Parts: sequence; C-alpha cells; structure tokens
Amino acid sequence: MPIGITGTGSYLPSEITKNEDFESHEFLNSDGTIINAPNPVIIKKFKAITGISERRYAKKEHNTSDLAFFASEKAIKDAGIDKETLDYIIVAHNFGDVTYGKPQGDTLPSLATRVKHKLGIKNPRCVAYDILFGCPGWVQAMIQAQAFIKSGMAKKCLVIGAETLSRIVDKYDRDSMIYSDGAGAAIVEDNTNAGEILFHDSATYANGEANYLFFGKTYNKEIEDDNLYIKMFGRKIYEFALTNVPVAMKHCLDSANIPIKNLKKIFIHQANEKMDEAIVERFFKLYDINEVPKGIMPMIIEEFGNSSVATIPTLYDLVNKNQIDNQHINKGDVVIFASVGAGMNINAIVYRV
Repeated sequence: MPIGITGTGSYLPSEITKNEDFESHEFLNSDGTIINAPNPVIIKKFKAITGISERRYAKKEHNTSDLAFFASEKAIKDAGIDKETLDYIIVAHNFGDVTYGKPQGDTLPSLATRVKHKLGIKNPRCVAYDILFGCPGWVQAMIQAQAFIKSGMAKKCLVIGAETLSRIVDKYDRDSMIYSDGAGAAIVEDNTNAGEILFHDSATYANGEANYLFFGKTYNKEIEDDNLYIKMFGRKIYEFALTNVPVAMKHCLDSANIPIKNLKKIFIHQANEKMDEAIVERFFKLYDINEVPKGIMPMIIEEFGNSSVATIPTLYDLVNKNQIDNQHINKGDVVIFASVGAGMNINAIVYRV
C-alpha cells in the first residue's frame, strides 16, 4: 500500500513586515563597523538577491508550538482522520519556543508534546518527539514517518515544520531581513488515497562545513549583550548548496526510475530566490537541459520570507489547495521536495501525488 500525504495544513501569521520597515535600522558589518551604503541601497540589493519583499511575524502571544498547533488542526481536518488514531507526532524546528522578548529557547517539554497537549489527544500510544535537522527538518521528519509506517510500527503520523525565526535574529545584521515565522503540517498514512514516497536521500556534511550556520553574538560591539543570534556564512552556503543539492535531487529521481520529463514540480526550501533558481538550473543541466521548464518551481519567498523548516510544507499546502496563481498539482504527478540547511544537511524526496 502506498505511503504518502492524505492531508495538509499551514499557518501564516497575519503580521506583515515589509522591506521598507527596515529603512531606519542600523546595519553593521560582522566586525561592528558601519556598512558603507545607505539603507535603501542595502535593502534594494537584498531584494535583488533573496527575492524577499515582505515576511510574516508571529503575534507576541503566539509561540512556535502555537503555530505548529494551528497548522496541525488544518492538516487533521483536511485528512478527515480521528486525531486519536495518530501514532506519531513529529515536530521539526531549530530553536524551540522562544517567548517574545526573551533570549532563551524552551524545549521542555518537547514542542511535539505541547502540540499533542493543545490538540487534546488522550491516547498515550501517540508518541510525540522533536527533530533538529536545520532547515531540511520537515523533509527528514517525512522520511522518518515513512520508515515507521513501512516497518509496521505506525499507520498514521502527523509531521510538522514550525519556526519563529524573527525572535532569534540580530537586528544589526542585514541577514535578519531574511527570516520569518510560520508552520506547515502533513498527515502521512498507508492509504490507497494517499500519494507515495518513491525514493529519498539525505546527507550531513560536517568535515569543514558544520559551522556555516551558527549561533553568534550581535554585530554591535558597543552594547552589553550576551545573547546569541542566528548567523551564517552566506557565500559558503550558496556554493555548498549549488554543489550538493542538485546531485541529491538527481540521485533521487534516477533511483526512483522517473524520467526527468515526467517531473511536474520542485518544492524547494525557500531560502534565497537566486540560490534556489541556480540549484534548479544546475539540476536540469545534469540532464543536459539548459532551460528550466516554466512554472516547475513554485516560489513564495517574496511574500513570506524564509521560515526554515516551515517553508516546504507551507508551499506544498498552498499549491495543493490552489492558493498560488498558476500553480497546481494533480493526482499522479511526480514532484520533488528538496532542502539544505544547518548541519550542513541536505535531503530530497521524490513523491507521487
């Protein structure tokens, strides 16, 4: 019996922060010096590279586990299942619940346990746990869910990606404009009405690449601040992604015995528009195809920013429910989920809708 997605849901916070809202910020270089360019120029260059015009931030009273809960309710309803029949709840995130205005992340109890509690699930056999795998966390959690079901240890899993990255950014770092908040969820089952995971591939590159994304101090050297914030070596990540992600995608597609001409969509982690475009271009060049098929890569980063583990399940949910102009999928279509992020981790899934 095929193992795949029977329901999806996403939650996008209502609070919108536009690029122009950063014009009054003081952006600094990593050594604390002032960037030699006015903010409108910095922001214009940022938009040209990342494609981001605005992003969503969670309301002050909401936390990551709340966003995960909101998305989960929608996925459970969409699948039409009894929540008490869930065998696993897997939540992919990176920083736990970071209460607004507080510097410390909270993972006790796990976010998955908090989601189970919010859902009101009484069944103790519904096992809830978290996964930390950088931005590819939701894709990796999907792989784990399939393994549980394939082994006979489960029949239904709730797989969630949720994050509130806006609460762990350094406001003096221009990269802070990249990050956003959100959540996406999917119900995975062995069900004749489900799609099917055809093949998957994962890898961790930690021999020199481990710290491309890391926790670091604020760029403002003149203030006393012992808090740590998300930091990255953007150029190294870009080069790493271009080298490794297309190869992983090709390995998956070839191993699934799917001709490239039959691939309908690529759901790639919404990290950076230019990087994602370059990854997909290089992927097709591995098949000696120089022109990427029009519309094969849906993008929502311009409007929603980079919400890490939430980007792929959110993107898939929106396309699945025809909420993105000129983007839709049909039963039987073959798609790829692909991601790259802290670790450095990469993964991909070939999926038949």
